[in-house]
Amino acid sequence: MSVSASVSSLVLFREKQELIDKMLEMQKRFIEHEHQHGVTGKDYWASSEGLLANYRQEYMDMANRVVDIAHEIVGSSRN
Repeated sequence: MSVSASVSSLVLFREKQELIDKMLEMQKRFIEHEHQHGVTGKDYWASSEGLLANYRQEYMDMANRVVDIAHEIVGSSRN
């Protein structure tokens, strides 16, 4: 592996870990919110304000990026 490929992999590993850390923090906040206020299906799927307003989309975007990074690191593809 060349030096530039090694550096690139390190950057990707760091980005992946940062995303995973953010996702874990989001899960923690969601669980706290759920315990304090309860969460209905409508809250989860259609909330337009507060913690859940963009929760699903943000989480899904981060999860997809983590998968893309993992494939990029090992040189594979999702297809």
